[in-house]
Amino acid sequence: MEGLLRTISHQNCLNPLITNPKTIHNLPLVQLRVGFINQKLKLGFNGRIYANLSKNDDLVSTRSLEGDDGKAVEKNRDWELEFVGELDHPELGAPKKRKTQQTSRLLEDTEGMDWCLRARKSALKSIVSRGLTKSLENMVNLKKKKRKNKKKLASKNKVNKKGKEGEEDSDYDSEEEFDLEDAMKTTSGDISDLRSKVGMLSGGMFEEEKEKMKEEFVQRLSQFSGPSDRGKEINLNKEIVEAQTAQEVLEITAEMIMAVGKGLSPSPLSPLNIATALHRIAKNMEKVSMMETRRLAFARQKEMSMLVGMAMMALPECSAQGISNISWALSKIGGELLYLSEMDRVAEVALAKVGEFNSQNVANISGAFASMRHAAPDLFSGLSKRASDIIQTFKEQELAQLLWAFASLYEPADPLLESLDNAFKDTNQLRCRLKGERSNFNEESSVEVYQDIAPGEPFSSPVLSFDRDQLGNIAWSYAVLGQLDRAFFSHVWKTMSSFEEQRISEQYREDIMFASQAHLVNRCLKLEYPHLQLSLRADLDERIARAGKTKRFNKKTTSSFQKEVARLLVSTGLEWVREYVVDGYSLDAVLVDKKVALEIDGPTHFSRNTGVPLGHTMLKRRYISAAGWKVVSLSYLAWEELQGGFEQLEYLRRILGDHLGESNTDLV
Repeated sequence: MEGLLRTISHQNCLNPLITNPKTIHNLPLVQLRVGFINQKLKLGFNGRIYANLSKNDDLVSTRSLEGDDGKAVEKNRDWELEFVGELDHPELGAPKKRKTQQTSRLLEDTEGMDWCLRARKSALKSIVSRGLTKSLENMVNLKKKKRKNKKKLASKNKVNKKGKEGEEDSDYDSEEEFDLEDAMKTTSGDISDLRSKVGMLSGGMFEEEKEKMKEEFVQRLSQFSGPSDRGKEINLNKEIVEAQTAQEVLEITAEMIMAVGKGLSPSPLSPLNIATALHRIAKNMEKVSMMETRRLAFARQKEMSMLVGMAMMALPECSAQGISNISWALSKIGGELLYLSEMDRVAEVALAKVGEFNSQNVANISGAFASMRHAAPDLFSGLSKRASDIIQTFKEQELAQLLWAFASLYEPADPLLESLDNAFKDTNQLRCRLKGERSNFNEESSVEVYQDIAPGEPFSSPVLSFDRDQLGNIAWSYAVLGQLDRAFFSHVWKTMSSFEEQRISEQYREDIMFASQAHLVNRCLKLEYPHLQLSLRADLDERIARAGKTKRFNKKTTSSFQKEVARLLVSTGLEWVREYVVDGYSLDAVLVDKKVALEIDGPTHFSRNTGVPLGHTMLKRRYISAAGWKVVSLSYLAWEELQGGFEQLEYLRRILGDHLGESNTDLV
C-alpha cells in the first residue's frame, strides 16, 4: 500500500480509481505531498486498507462524511501537515500547473524520503510536548487574508508608480519587507518602536518629510502679503487682549491657526496679532507668577511651538513694537533654557530694523537678551548707537534696564555712555524719589492694538526722577563696565549718596539687592578709583554692608562641579582653603601664602550661546586682581572636554603651574 501511495505521489497524476466529482464530498480525503486527492475506493481499496493507512500514518487527516467537524480537524492540522511537508504551499501553484521535476537516478531504486518524514514527525512531537505548538502554528500557517492585502498593496503601489513619473524607485520592496497587517495589529506600546525602525529602514526620510511638511504648513500660515480682512484682524486682536489666562490666549490662537489651515482666507493671523498673542501669554504668566517648570511645560505644547514658529516667520514683517514684544515674551516664557535659535533670529531681524526702535523697544530687546544670557554683539552695537541718538526720550526705568543689560552681557556701550555724559551735565538733572513714589515700567504700554499709537515724545524737562533701586542698577552697571570715571555716573552716585536718610531695611529683598550693589560699587571706588573721592561716608557704608550681608540673601550653595574639583585639589599636594572671603567676595579655593585664587565657574558665569564670561564674572575677576590676587579661572566648558580623573588632574596642574610660575612636576 505504501508503495502504491509513493507511486501516485511521484507520478503526480490521477488513475482511473478517481470517481465522479459530484460524490467527492462524501469520501475520505488522503493528503499527499502533491496536494489533496479525493478518491472513492473501488475494488482494490476497501475500508480495511484505508483504516490501516490512517492508523499507521500521522499525515493522513480524515473528514467526517457529514457536518463540519471534519473541517475543524482539518484546519487545526493544516499547520502540522505544512510543517512536515505534506501540505502544498499556495504560492507554489496547483499540482497540475507545477513543473514536473525529474527524479535523480541515484534515488530511483531507493524507498523514497521516509527518513526525512520520520525526522520531521519526531520534531513535531517534541514541539507539542514542549508546549510550543501555538508559536510554531503562527509561524507556519498560511495567511490567505494577508496575501490578499499584499496583492491590493502591490496593485496600489503600481498605480502610484504610474502617477509619479520621473521619481526614483524605492530602495525596498514594500510587499516583501513590510507587513501591513502586522503593522495594523501592533499595540500602542510598540508604536514608537515601529516608527523608529521604519525611520531607520528609510534612512530618516519619514522624519525629514514630517519636519518638511510642518515647515511648509507654518510658511503657508505665515503668508502675510496680499489682501486682508481688517475686521477679522481687529476682532481677533480684541479676543487676544481680553483673554485672562495664558492658556486661553493659546486656545484662541490655536483655533484660528486650525481654521486658516483648513482654508480660511484671508488669514486674521497678521504679524501684529501673532506678536500680541505671544506678549499676552507671557504677561498672563507674569500676572499669576507662574513657576518656571510650568512655563517650560507650557512652551513645549504643540500649539505653542506652532505659534512661536509663525512668529519667527512673521518677524521681517513685524513692526519695531512687534519685534520688541516677541523678544520680551520669549525671555519670559523660555527663560535661559529655550529658544536658542529663535533669539538668534530675533537678533538678525532686530539689527536690520534697529533704526526704527524707540526707547522702549531698545530697553525691552536688550533686557530680553540679557535675562536669557544670550550674547548678540552686533545687535548690542547697533542698540548702543540707536540709544545714543534718542537718549533724550528715555524714561528712568528704560535707561536703568538698558544699562543693566549691557553690563550683564559685558557688551561695550561707549556711544551710549558718551551720550549720557553729554545729555546730563549737571547733578541737578537727576533726583531720587521715595520708595512709595516709585513708578514701575508699565508693560501694558507695549501691547499693540489696532489704533493710532502716538510715538513717545521727548521729555519737556531734562530732569529724571529715579527711585533708589534704579540708581543702584545704574551704579552697578558702570562698575561692571569699568566706567566709574564717567560724568553721568558721578551724578548718579552723588544723587544716591544724598539720599542717605532713606532707611535701609534688612527685611526686604529689594533693599538687600540695592545694598549689595551699592556696597560693591563703593568697594570698587575705594580700590580702583580712590582719586575720584566718591566713596560713601563710613557710617553709611557700614549700614549698607550690614544689609548686604544678610544670610537669607547670601546663602552659599556648592555645585557638584565645585565638589568634584575640590576632591582633586587635594591630590595637588597644596594647602587649599575653600570659600575664602576677600572684601565680601567669596573665593572658591585659594592658596593664601601664594595669593592664588581658583575660581570654579559653572554655566551661570557665561553666555549660553557663545561661552563668553558675563558681566558679574568679569567684575569679580577684575576686583580680585586689583586686590593683589592671581586669579585662575577653571571653566566648566574646558572641564567637560576632559575624560577621566587623570586628565582632569593633569589639567589642574598645568593651569596652576602657569600661574604659579612652576612646572607641572613641581606640583605633586
